[in-house]
Amino acid sequence: MLKLEGVTKRYKGAAVNAVDNLDLEVRPGEIFGFLGPNGAGKTTTIKMIVGLLRADRGRILVNGHDAFAEPLAAKRSIGFVPDNPNLYPRLTGLEYLNLIADVFGVDGATRKRRLDYFLEMFELTSALGDLIQSYSRGMQQKLALTGALLHQPPLFILDEPMVGLDPRSAHLFKKVMREHVNKGNTVFFSTHVLEVAEQLCDRVGIINKGQLIACGTMDELRAASGQAGSSLEKLFLELTDAGDGHDEA
Repeated sequence: MLKLEGVTKRYKGAAVNAVDNLDLEVRPGEIFGFLGPNGAGKTTTIKMIVGLLRADRGRILVNGHDAFAEPLAAKRSIGFVPDNPNLYPRLTGLEYLNLIADVFGVDGATRKRRLDYFLEMFELTSALGDLIQSYSRGMQQKLALTGALLHQPPLFILDEPMVGLDPRSAHLFKKVMREHVNKGNTVFFSTHVLEVAEQLCDRVGIINKGQLIACGTMDELRAASGQAGSSLEKLFLELTDAGDGHDEA
């Protein structure tokens, strides 16, 4: 579903690579947690996957499509929610969702069915006629998640998806993520909330200083470290103890 081969990115003027020869494969039917300290290269990697940045070297395949040679085909396979959704403040919630549905070619009947489901779940129905600029941070996050799910993308990419969500919405959204992968789709998300990653993810990858330093199931990570029963938090802290990274979160 998602494959990175030797992906490298260095920002102009930087002494070292933000992402350094990254190889990673994320499979259909799994929730994959992408973890790392601030500045490790997570957001840079995500931006390259979704086409907001171009890699200096390497190849990114999204659902079999080269992200740079076939950008539109790759983007059609993705639903993306960044860590700080930049929505259109002068649109109403409904106008925004219809715009996203139009972009991805979601037909009227399917659109209504999915909107009814997600808007009821996120308790957004009553705010649909309001301008997005009047929404709270949490409401904007719920709107962005709804928009990204409207076309039921094979690959759902989330950067800190739980930020701003109340406990009820976060709980329900975790269920949505699991239901999505149970249909053979994939969820790839970054988070600093390690308890959520340990509870939710089928596999996790840990990046530090632009390099993937660990990848696998919790049992595989524990076995590799020789620490049966260790929490993800303990493993993460020990693996990343070498120091901070050098790119934005």
